[in-house]
Amino acid sequence: MGVRIRQADLGDRDQVVRILDEAFHDDPVSSWVFPDEEHRRAVHGRFLGVFADITLAHGRIDLLEDGTAVALWLPVPAGAPEGDDDTPALMRETADPDNERAELIGRLTGAVHPHDRAHEYLLMIGVSPERQGEGIGEALVGGVLERCDREGLPAYLEASSERSRRLYERLGFSFTGKTVDLPDGPSMWPMWRDPQGD
Repeated sequence: MGVRIRQADLGDRDQVVRILDEAFHDDPVSSWVFPDEEHRRAVHGRFLGVFADITLAHGRIDLLEDGTAVALWLPVPAGAPEGDDDTPALMRETADPDNERAELIGRLTGAVHPHDRAHEYLLMIGVSPERQGEGIGEALVGGVLERCDREGLPAYLEASSERSRRLYERLGFSFTGKTVDLPDGPSMWPMWRDPQGD
């Protein structure tokens, strides 16, 4: 699939957040974090903006030039992180201070994130609802996965739905074997992809 992709910069932040907000509005995990739809509509973009800001500062964001899809990648070094990760608290503080789920989601996914090998972390990929199912997501992440294969670098993500899990399996990711089970909510599937040869 021929798509035109460019790397986003700070000037694209609002567009990146808009795409993520639209793409994840009805996602099972977003619906669990913010169960009231009207409230979700009000704070969801602020919540997702934290991910955009962290990735703009420390990783790369690939943006489809027509503004319908975005992929957020963070490089993760080998070894346990130094100090406490304040990102989950920042997610809650920024988006919805009275909502412990806005922090819990980050704590639960962080607890299972592997650190024994350096890897690329696909933090999020969002495709505008009207373009989902067209193969855009696969095309969007393909370039980074090809680089991972060339450089012998694994990749990691958490699938937030059965549908996305199936997409990632087609791209060579495998379920690590233990779900992240959100209290009274949906499951997430941590997935790992070893570099693939010809």
